[in-house]
Amino acid sequence: MPQVGHQIRRGAYADSIVLMQLQSALAKLDGIEDAGVVMATEANLELLAAGALLPEALSGVGPDDLLIVVRAESEVAAAEALAQVDRLMSRSADSEVAAFRPKSLRTALEGSPNSRWVLVSVPGRYAAQVAREAIRAGRHVFLYSDNVTGEDEVELKLEARERGLLVMGPDCGTATIGGVGLGFANRVRRGGVGIVAASGTGLQAVASRIDDLGAGISQAIGTGGRDLSREVAAVTTLQALDLLARDPETRVIVLISKPPAPEVAAKVLAAARATGKPVVVSLSGTAPPLETLSNLWFAPSLKGAADRAVELLANTPSFSGVSARSGEPFDEGFVRGLFSGGTLALEVTQALRFLLAPLTSNLGVEGVAAASIERSAGHAILDLGADEFTVGRPHPMIDSDLRQRRIAQEASDPATRLILLDLVLGDGAHPNPAAELAPVIRQALRDSSERSGVEVGVVVIGTESDPQDLVAQIEELELAGAAVFRSTEELVGFVAERVSPAVLRPEHPVELDPLDPVSCINVGLEHFHDSLVAQDAAVVHVEWRPPAGGNERLQAILAKIG
Repeated sequence: MPQVGHQIRRGAYADSIVLMQLQSALAKLDGIEDAGVVMATEANLELLAAGALLPEALSGVGPDDLLIVVRAESEVAAAEALAQVDRLMSRSADSEVAAFRPKSLRTALEGSPNSRWVLVSVPGRYAAQVAREAIRAGRHVFLYSDNVTGEDEVELKLEARERGLLVMGPDCGTATIGGVGLGFANRVRRGGVGIVAASGTGLQAVASRIDDLGAGISQAIGTGGRDLSREVAAVTTLQALDLLARDPETRVIVLISKPPAPEVAAKVLAAARATGKPVVVSLSGTAPPLETLSNLWFAPSLKGAADRAVELLANTPSFSGVSARSGEPFDEGFVRGLFSGGTLALEVTQALRFLLAPLTSNLGVEGVAAASIERSAGHAILDLGADEFTVGRPHPMIDSDLRQRRIAQEASDPATRLILLDLVLGDGAHPNPAAELAPVIRQALRDSSERSGVEVGVVVIGTESDPQDLVAQIEELELAGAAVFRSTEELVGFVAERVSPAVLRPEHPVELDPLDPVSCINVGLEHFHDSLVAQDAAVVHVEWRPPAGGNERLQAILAKIG
């Protein structure tokens, strides 16, 4: 009857290639039917069970423990195979024995004073500690490890920012710095496109496509997937945008992210506009808020982002921050939208949720808080044709009374800076809506002129064949002082140009010089060390082992002593 034997090596961590080599070597031994060598994660234990390799008496193992299992013809054969584990593991590392392999990051730092980057891929429970040591030694960190807590991520990134350093990650799979790929990276030619990405495979897809099109990458900076969350607040993304804005090799920037927190997106897009360089934005899983905005181009896909970046690289258009019709942008005050058309209000809300924060609405848009019906607070977009406003009164496309009173209310609020309206023409609509709205708009502008001043933007929907006389309607609104647009995209662009969230540049910006050429210390996966060697990068690999052999009780004692 087959016998299953096993070894547990607590806190041990080995490159996946080493694990595969060991598993293959064990399976070839006499008397061995099958073998498994895995980190003891729940998923890996399920795989072992499916292959009849899960030991019956297994308990107390966790994802940071190395589990070695053999199924043998006899108990003796299993024991003999497990006794050869150390010899088999050392065989795979024989080629590296002669190289300098410090046992600690401290020793590696002392022996490699010119290193500027530390790659960390140790188990998550130890990763923050290693990264913190690297930061305090003045090194940028590429943090591949996952299972790092959100609290540790914020703490690490804020400390790094105070020192003018980058933390890419945690769970950062890829980056290209100074032409050298870190982690999982494609070999791409160097060129004028800089990438900032909270998406590893997204970064690789865009970089590869840019290379396919004959262009190249200046720097590709991964941030970790949580960087644009509300908690982390885009610390690394904002540093990276500032860095690429100052990098003379970067002429076009691509910004990639999974759906960001709306208030964080508003800050990031403001920072992207402040770079003064063309920036292509791809927010995966979300509809682009508009096609272009000043120096920003919104792409619906990763391929589209790469294609647009290469186009801009070849033919960089001139762009200005603010349209001729507008005054100076403001960073205080709020936008208030009062729409009669629900779909128009919805489209504007969906677009502005990445540009304005805090934004409220009565349209139930995901990520946008519910607006107060009686009195606006912050940025607010209201559909005045919704049921809560039309009970017992005509629709605002027919009767302007409700909207007239609400315009006056918003204009009297000192916090209001911009009022957005729609005016929908056609059969069945009010016969002359501009005549109803123009006097109220004129009064609102006049009453607010002595303080910060209110501006009004109106999107007009209609045709020259409509009975209200399209041209006359527009002229009346413009004579009243409103800025008139023919699409919601133009209206959103007007808002984006007028509202300019404050952009706080890093007090300690990341210096450009240490980025290129790259010299690294690798702590964790040997695979990443081998990849750097293959790229002719200077790298020292640390023979890392968990403190106190992974014994948590002893670690706690050492921490109190130290």
